[in-house]
Amino acid sequence: MTAPVIGPVDTTFALPREGLPVDEERALRKRELAAAFRLFGRFGFSEGVAGHITARDPERPDTFWVNPFGMSFSRITVGDLVQVDHEGNVLSGDALVNRAAFVIHSQVHAARPDVVAAAHAHSLHGKAFASLGVPLDPITQDACAFFEDHTVHADFGGVADEIEEGRRIAAALGGAKACVLRNHGLLTVGRSVAEAAWWFITMERSCQAQLLAMAAGAPTHIDRATALSVREQIGTPLAGWVQFRPLWEQITASDPDLFDETGAP
Repeated sequence: MTAPVIGPVDTTFALPREGLPVDEERALRKRELAAAFRLFGRFGFSEGVAGHITARDPERPDTFWVNPFGMSFSRITVGDLVQVDHEGNVLSGDALVNRAAFVIHSQVHAARPDVVAAAHAHSLHGKAFASLGVPLDPITQDACAFFEDHTVHADFGGVADEIEEGRRIAAALGGAKACVLRNHGLLTVGRSVAEAAWWFITMERSCQAQLLAMAAGAPTHIDRATALSVREQIGTPLAGWVQFRPLWEQITASDPDLFDETGAP
């Protein structure tokens, strides 16, 4: 008997949960957020106190959940997450919030009501690639997920500690899933925490692949029609959510304490 084959558009094996009550949706987003931080820590995306991922609250969409300032990604639990509104007021949690996290994410969430989550970190290859001030090229299948669906913020204005800089970043992102922040790093967004986190992880790897390819020679580009076709297969919100599943399974099995609602000790 032949085993069934799962194709690129057959996702019946797993689908995101929709239409959940507000409390359940909030709990799901916070669990995925804590898991994403643990993964970012495991992948080495931390750089001191820089870096943040946010999840919009389903009941109060003008607020979002974010990591507490100065806490290692590798220790964050559900109970450590802080809720802040678009004015900078902390509504839940007793920790400080990174000023840059508020400046960037409040403006991205305000400008993009379709976005549930946003991720930004000073990952090594993302920083290196961002110094070039150019978009990713369609030189690999994975990079095609971002083909004509990411932008470049070409006006680095220093540390993002002023609201106007957040507005400029949000404007540069536009309606895309990702933005290369020149001389800064990467920013990705999604309709779920899982999607935003996956786009960041795979974009960081695509930056690494392009840097390696450029160092070795002149990479061959995938033609536009093919790149667009591939993007429609692997660059959709559902595809991003599905791609995150193996990492979710991995981190929740190895770090079950991330679900602790009392906060890290």
